[in-house]
Amino acid sequence: MKIKDFPVAVIKENVDYAVREITSVIKKYGPRESASDNCFAAQKHLKKELDQFCDESHFEEYDIAPKAFLHFTKTISVAVIVAVVAGFVLSMTGVIPFTVSHIIVAVTAIVCLFVTVMEFLLYKQFADVFYKKKKGHNLIASRKPKGEIKKRIIICGHIDAAYEWRHLYYAKGKYPFFGITVAGSVGSALISIIIAVICVFAGNGNMGAFGEFMLNYSYYFHFVTAFFLLTLYPYINFKIISPGANDNLTGTYAAACAVRMLDMAGVELENTEVVAMINDGEEAGLRATKAYAKAHRDELTDDRVETAVLCCDTLTDFEYLNVYSKDMTGLVKNDPEFSRLVLDSAKEAGFENTKFASVFFGSSDAAAFSQEGVTATCLAAMDPKPADYYHNRRDNYDRLVPSTIEAGFKIIIASILNFDEKGKE
Repeated sequence: MKIKDFPVAVIKENVDYAVREITSVIKKYGPRESASDNCFAAQKHLKKELDQFCDESHFEEYDIAPKAFLHFTKTISVAVIVAVVAGFVLSMTGVIPFTVSHIIVAVTAIVCLFVTVMEFLLYKQFADVFYKKKKGHNLIASRKPKGEIKKRIIICGHIDAAYEWRHLYYAKGKYPFFGITVAGSVGSALISIIIAVICVFAGNGNMGAFGEFMLNYSYYFHFVTAFFLLTLYPYINFKIISPGANDNLTGTYAAACAVRMLDMAGVELENTEVVAMINDGEEAGLRATKAYAKAHRDELTDDRVETAVLCCDTLTDFEYLNVYSKDMTGLVKNDPEFSRLVLDSAKEAGFENTKFASVFFGSSDAAAFSQEGVTATCLAAMDPKPADYYHNRRDNYDRLVPSTIEAGFKIIIASILNFDEKGKE
């Protein structure tokens, strides 16, 4: 079967179903912090739904520190501000030499940038050891084929929602507070390190007028760095959780509706198992998919059952409906052949403007699978500016875009049918 032969009425009914369900989940279960009781309750609700059209479903537990991923923004802000202020005061009062104060600033900034790279750029679970662990859950539901399982396609969507990014909420998508704060914090910290190193050499040798200038004016710039870090400190509002209607209940129901649509259309694949994976730790730094991919790596990379993972994240802004072949700020390549299959499926479904794209800042769950050598890619439709609803309270059910959800559903069904027919090739 091809997507042109798939019942349009089934897709449209599932879009309506998804919109109703997303609205109900938000109203009934409230804020869904990663690994929270609300998140698990919403997953249990999904399990009851999935059990109606899947052959098997189960939960898998893993350990997660929900705040470890983003709480570092507050830690590094305080550390740099304290280093700059304390270094200045202690050197001006003669407690420590002026060059030592620069060493304090440089070392602190280097450590903080290292933590930032490990956590936010590379998504390493670097800070988790310092935070309280909770139990997170991955919900796995499978629809078996008629015959022997020779292929497996996993449709993955995360059900947890993000802590509010305060600057994005107040910027309303019109002001570049996001870029100014992040770029200013990282850029000024790097420049402070360079200035501090120069001042250490200037304080211990003769660098002429240039050295004198740097020694006299260096702390002016260090205070600029401290200012940017001061703006970073309130960035994450841990007291407010986004409703997560688009990011990512649209992806959650893309996974659930994939198997529901096959069931409603009476499509039974010969040798391809279709799996819906509903995880709850993407907003905590991909912790859920990292745990699942690591635990099941041998199974997911076994040549005897060709397996591919299609992660769906935010089906909202139609003009940005793309296949993300590059991920994790462009540092991770998702599987090129499977990405091509999904892109071709999108065009086959009538979406000619769909193209390859890169997650230029941040990451999707697909990157966690790709890092473990698992075939994966990501389908998403979100304004990369980012969108005004991204990670804040505006991401509610009144901002859903059914037409984009429908487009995503068509691409997913087309991808499943094409994968069943020929694999990722």
